[in-house]
Amino acid sequence: MSLLSRPLTDSFTPNTMNPIFLFDEYMKLTGTPTLSEATGPDPQLAGKRLGVVNGSSWVSLWSTYFGQKGLPGVKIINVGNEAVQLNFMQAHHRGETVPPALNIELFGQYARQLYDLYAVDAVLISCSTMNRAFRAVQAVMQPYGVPVVQIDEAMMEEAVSINGRILIIATHGPTVNSTEQLLQETADRLGKSVAFTGATVESAFELLGEGKTQAHNELIAHTIRQVQARQSIDVVVLAQLSMSVFSFSYPDPVAEFGVPVLNSGETGFRRVGDVLRQVSPKHPI
Repeated sequence: MSLLSRPLTDSFTPNTMNPIFLFDEYMKLTGTPTLSEATGPDPQLAGKRLGVVNGSSWVSLWSTYFGQKGLPGVKIINVGNEAVQLNFMQAHHRGETVPPALNIELFGQYARQLYDLYAVDAVLISCSTMNRAFRAVQAVMQPYGVPVVQIDEAMMEEAVSINGRILIIATHGPTVNSTEQLLQETADRLGKSVAFTGATVESAFELLGEGKTQAHNELIAHTIRQVQARQSIDVVVLAQLSMSVFSFSYPDPVAEFGVPVLNSGETGFRRVGDVLRQVSPKHPI
């Protein structure tokens, strides 16, 4: 069953779990908005603000979790619109260009709003499908001196630098072309040749949407092993931020699979940290 036609899952309703536990755990991570700046151990990061432009509202949980984990002391401010993801899903289903031009235009507007409303020090594009928006968002933010980071760029650079065959795994069909284009562009920019194999596992995306994270991770692991049984692989790239939950089940992928398994939740926010350390805050600290 395709992602576009499958019914909404009935595996969860507000009456099937403890709502106090759900809200307690969610709020422990996100908190309520406060004007207080974040604090952390790195004086070059403490008090800095990162605006994150997400491809959908639900993935802001990932941006907040991995952002806080990788960038202690940085305040994470998210923006995301579920209709953006639904729009590029529709375009992909119809065989049209993905992402649509409207989505790219909106990403520029969202980035500008993050700066106008709260003077963020850098902007992160967290959506792999929307990596085609990078240049447009960068042009919007350039007059304000706000750097823009595409979350997959550092991961692609690391994968290309290994000089071997890359396995790209995606769980969301619209992401595939954008990810493959970025990989080739990165190789060209670094003067490297690149060989890659792709695997798309949309059933893992469905499992994630049903709250079955462990099953999602096991299906990705099964896919890695299946490909390794057919050909030699030197590094695995997980194409979407949402797939970074794989690291919860496999924190040492080299020990498990014999090769690195890269995810943007780790590499992307690490790159953001490098960028934020170099910029002066756009606001008083």
